[in-house]
Amino acid sequence: MSEPETIAAVDLGTNSFHLVVARVVDGDRFEVIAREKEMVRLGSGATDMSELSPEAIERGVAALARCRAVAEVHGAALVAVATSAVREAANAGEFLARARDEAGVEVEVITGAEEARLIHLGVLQAVPVFDKRLVLIDIGGGSTEVLVGERRQVLAVGSLKLGAIRLTERFFRSEVLHPGAVDACARHVRNVLAPMTRLVRREGFEVAVGSSGTIEAIAALAIARAGEDVPRTLNNTTLTHDQVRAVVADLVEAGSAAARAGMPGMDSRRADIILAGAVILDQAMTELGIDALIISDYALREGVLLDAIRRRHGAALHHLRDLRRSSVVHLADLMDPEREHGDQVARLALALFDQTAALGLHDLGDAERELLEAAALLANVGLFVSFGSHHKHSYYVVRNSDRLMGFTDHEIELIAATVRYHRKSLPKPTHPEFEALRPVDQQRVRVMAGLLRVAIGLDRSHAGLVTDVACHLDTEDAALHIVAEHDADTDLALELHTANERRELLAVALDRPVVVEAAD
Repeated sequence: MSEPETIAAVDLGTNSFHLVVARVVDGDRFEVIAREKEMVRLGSGATDMSELSPEAIERGVAALARCRAVAEVHGAALVAVATSAVREAANAGEFLARARDEAGVEVEVITGAEEARLIHLGVLQAVPVFDKRLVLIDIGGGSTEVLVGERRQVLAVGSLKLGAIRLTERFFRSEVLHPGAVDACARHVRNVLAPMTRLVRREGFEVAVGSSGTIEAIAALAIARAGEDVPRTLNNTTLTHDQVRAVVADLVEAGSAAARAGMPGMDSRRADIILAGAVILDQAMTELGIDALIISDYALREGVLLDAIRRRHGAALHHLRDLRRSSVVHLADLMDPEREHGDQVARLALALFDQTAALGLHDLGDAERELLEAAALLANVGLFVSFGSHHKHSYYVVRNSDRLMGFTDHEIELIAATVRYHRKSLPKPTHPEFEALRPVDQQRVRVMAGLLRVAIGLDRSHAGLVTDVACHLDTEDAALHIVAEHDADTDLALELHTANERRELLAVALDRPVVVEAAD
């Protein structure tokens, strides 16, 4: 019998890196065979997460190299995702490049909403709340994710700039606790929470779940405070709001990080940041109306692991997975006034993609095909803002929407860039968004946007006149001929004119002439 597949996932948190290695079972489940945790403090510094310090980058790259080594011992493919510390850092590119070149790890930066979705997916594997509407709180070093979900559906989600490290550096930097610091921190948490509080109250929930090392650390303090031994695992342990309030009071009374380090049940590595985390949890439970929550020791890394398994085994090729596609369609439904045109353009763009791939004209695969379909469906969402420069408005909407679920930040950037160049000027080095892409991604965008431009031209009348396309190479000049098929009595003059007018980017991307013509 062949060896079972193994996959490793690491989440690069602001405070810690968490690695989990698992064996895939029955194609859609996993059994954990190894875990590693390393406190890296990637987000430490006085810049409010706006920049990674050189020391933090060194620690992060070294930790990633160790994670890769552990994955290799088990013969596991490694998936790595980064959260708020990298997401917000102006010099994130430097860290990502060094992670790739020195540690041999390709890191995907995920959005706050995607982080919450993956945490939710992980939690559902550890806590028996699948059939209940839940509110989920995950307190990290740089951000706090709050989500309302039922089954695998996300009903409301928010990623808030409330993290244990972030608020420690803002309110609790001095060795001795400053009078009024706790109240100031609590007011700040309530203010940042307010918009999400309204959403949670509107959706309602039956059960509350807490994940993350911060919440587990608070639970350990509460258990030790009662004179009990802290169990080996806190999974499915219930933590009440009264217990959290009591822990906050104890932490305040301790007065300093050094004193807190000696408290029963305290993880000394968290002593300096635990007060900020406890204030966040206390205020979140107060504002959201949570009397008690269930702790999950599965979180982001397990969600990433399960998502990776599903990407490999779950969905048929050549189609967006249900979650990803449904979120794209939902955003298009909200903001594109001509959805039928978007569907026709997507159909033609994918037909062009498949045929040019079959001719060996580009080396893009299934991943880029998904992104092209998403870009085709979202190309005109900027019309909701205005017609003028709507390709730029569409870029902004796609890049900043929190409704695109299941995509990494990098994938969203590629979709947005493809949308940006579906009309008007070609990509230029002077365009900052395009210039920021790696060369390989710039070429991906050229090909995808080039195909999209021609597809849009072939539905210039928005009447669905082109029934299909057929591509072939001219044997004399190696030109790509795109033949538009149509009903016998259909006039394609406008479509052919527009498609030929917009073929330049595709010709540049494929490095050959492009001709668009009608079938006889």
